[in-house]
Amino acid sequence: MLFQRVVLSGLCAAALVTTSACVTDPNTGQRKISRTAIGASAGVVAGLIVGGLIGGGGGRIIGAGIGGIAGASIGYTTDKQIKELKEQTAGSGVDVKAVDEGQAILVNLPSGVTFDSNSTIIKPAFRDTLDTVATSLKTYPNSLIDVYGHTDATGSDTYNQTLSENRARVVADYLSAHGVNLARIRSTGFGKTQPIASNDTLEGRAANRRVEIKIVPISQDDVARARGGT
Repeated sequence: MLFQRVVLSGLCAAALVTTSACVTDPNTGQRKISRTAIGASAGVVAGLIVGGLIGGGGGRIIGAGIGGIAGASIGYTTDKQIKELKEQTAGSGVDVKAVDEGQAILVNLPSGVTFDSNSTIIKPAFRDTLDTVATSLKTYPNSLIDVYGHTDATGSDTYNQTLSENRARVVADYLSAHGVNLARIRSTGFGKTQPIASNDTLEGRAANRRVEIKIVPISQDDVARARGGT
């Protein structure tokens, strides 16, 4: 991640000299560095992103039959999907943001609105929201999807690990059952090992109990590298 930040920081500096490396973010209206502008380093940075997926990326790209997004439009496509997801899930408790220096999307599903306490059954009231996420994933098919389960620190390590795995699997299965290509999806649980807030407060523990859907857009260059075995 340090190398990735260095590469992108250099590109942002270069973008001050030329605007050809910039695109307009539909979320903010601001100009920003585009993924295409990564240029000669694109393979390295994309490899870091795709390699960070559960089980790697190359084999999954081939297995999912992904065609990839043209390099010139991948940044805009990602920003557009984020904007739409934010609008479509507004008021549901779901948080949508760019991660990995803008190269991926993270959809945070708080367990309080997704599951009852200690349950792996998706709340009926939340299914419409998850249907919306599934529709977005079908509308933008050129991506791989990781589903991560997380818990707070209450309870044993074993219980939390199992609960996180089961909740991630249930969400992954729901997306698949609603038309998202199963070959694009992997799920895993992290138990209580990746808190995003303090476990010493009620609010912090509630924030830590979550399922995350990570969406990693795949470029045509990513597909070519996967097919070439690199």
